[in-house]
Amino acid sequence: MASGSAGSDKQPVPYLPEGAKLLPLEGAGEVQTPIAYAGPVPLPLGAPVFFRHAKAGELCEHFRTLLLISGGRVVDEVPTYRGEWG
Repeated sequence: MASGSAGSDKQPVPYLPEGAKLLPLEGAGEVQTPIAYAGPVPLPLGAPVFFRHAKAGELCEHFRTLLLISGGRVVDEVPTYRGEWG
């Protein structure tokens, strides 16, 4: 989570599958993050849910490069600080 108070603007956002959302009284956790789901695809217990990070530093800590996507296509690959310094 981003630094500072844990407002909704600093919470990761469920991205896939469509129809997933954080519950209003819970935040995103390490492993167990309760979500509500009302999407078109059946979602069995234990199925992965992908989140968009609240800030890029969280993601860049774990990868040497990021893929830039536009229009559903990879248009570039750029180094993260881990890739440049580590």
